[in-house]
Amino acid sequence: MSWTDERVEILKKMWGEGQSASVIAKELGGVTRNAVIGKVHRLGLSNRAGGGSKTAAPKEKAKAEPKPKAAAPAQPSKPVVPETPRAPAIRKIIPAGQPLPPQPSANEISPEALAKVSEVEKTSKKISLLELTERTCKWPVGDPATDDFWFCGLAVQTGKPYCEAHVGVAFQPMSSRRDRRR
Repeated sequence: MSWTDERVEILKKMWGEGQSASVIAKELGGVTRNAVIGKVHRLGLSNRAGGGSKTAAPKEKAKAEPKPKAAAPAQPSKPVVPETPRAPAIRKIIPAGQPLPPQPSANEISPEALAKVSEVEKTSKKISLLELTERTCKWPVGDPATDDFWFCGLAVQTGKPYCEAHVGVAFQPMSSRRDRRR
């Protein structure tokens, strides 16, 4: 099926009358509802903010009108719970070569753990990504976008990806984290 000038004019006319894409597709024949929607979009026709087919064709309108019914007894419905608006998640992509955002402040980590990390990082092996194994500490140090980036490389603590000093910073007991927030 091709969109001839005649078919496009019929589409525009029916769309302007408020016909639904399904009704237009049936009228044109050999075209789907989605094809009609796509053509409407490409032609830049209005979105009809009222939505849907409010003014059906006269033949269909007569059929679609329901017969009046007796008032139905009120039935309890589900309580309507208003939706709580969510703040949109904002993710900032940092291009390579740009500085990383500020990391957690030092007051969130115990001073003992920080002192231990400082000492360990002075004696660490400073290995690259390709030199990491399951037995080397995988704690990253520095900005990955710079040449001065490395991994600790010391022996890992059993069952953990980091050495003893970095485990002390990365894995803190729940109670101490809870106490810091107060």
